[in-house]
Amino acid sequence: MKQNAIIWPEKYTPGTTDNYCSNEVIVAGLSTEEVWKYLVDPFAWPEYYPNSSDIEFVDKAKKILEIDLRFRFKTFGFPIEAEVTECVPPNENEEARLAWHGWAEGDEETRLDVIHAWLIEDLPGGRVRILTQESQIGKPAIELANTKPNPMINGHQDWLDGLVKASKQNILNL
Repeated sequence: MKQNAIIWPEKYTPGTTDNYCSNEVIVAGLSTEEVWKYLVDPFAWPEYYPNSSDIEFVDKAKKILEIDLRFRFKTFGFPIEAEVTECVPPNENEEARLAWHGWAEGDEETRLDVIHAWLIEDLPGGRVRILTQESQIGKPAIELANTKPNPMINGHQDWLDGLVKASKQNILNL
């Protein structure tokens, strides 16, 4: 069985940045479509991932994430500006992909630059694989990388667990 991987812009290649984290779950009884609808709706994130808040789209007419869409949110104590760089909805021929470039404005001491990427794919046996990875550049990223336990690994695992629970329970009746 082949499992797909995140596609990284060269500047954010894992192992070359200041911090990198990877979390994955494989769950039976869900499909990519069931998970996707909760992931591309950031207004739903605080319902299942309390570490996200204050979601706002630059284009107020938009309701879900799409390619080139600009949005803002808070996470890990950082106000993040973001732009969707990859958005491939589920289809029969390829895995679903979502990625955004996010940044926390600031000077050399406080600026944080990230790519946060998601890959969701159906697996044999009625299972779904959800992979999320983040590659970070900046002094705050160095501090996060040296913190134990790792807040990014733990926070992203909470996000995955909440996403799975929301998808299984269809909590928002999307």
